[in-house]
Amino acid sequence: MTGAAASQVVIETPVIAAVAARAVLATPGVVRLEPGVRGLVSTLVRAGKQRWTSADPAPAEGVRVRRADDGALHVQVDVVLSTERQAAAVGHAVQREVSRVVSEQTGVVVAEVSVTILDIQPEPS
Repeated sequence: MTGAAASQVVIETPVIAAVAARAVLATPGVVRLEPGVRGLVSTLVRAGKQRWTSADPAPAEGVRVRRADDGALHVQVDVVLSTERQAAAVGHAVQREVSRVVSEQTGVVVAEVSVTILDIQPEPS
């Protein structure tokens, strides 16, 4: 044998979505992820596909991940925020945290993180 065999590691989008979901929920000012209508449909499809293959679905409601044709990774999150912090600041913090955590834990660089704030409410006591 003259050389080492080349190998490729592919991290599927449901794994990236689960990592991103944990990053979002760890961001101060985020009360919860909220799937919204589009997110609910994609969550049901993903969960059905994973159950069909006897895999437990990773918790990622409210997070959608898309790979562009050029390979760029786009993450969309739908969140409910706390009244205790400024919404724009929390949104920017979510973008930074998702990009950082996904890159650190998967080695995949995120090209874009879009944050949709669906509601702002007091944190539960």
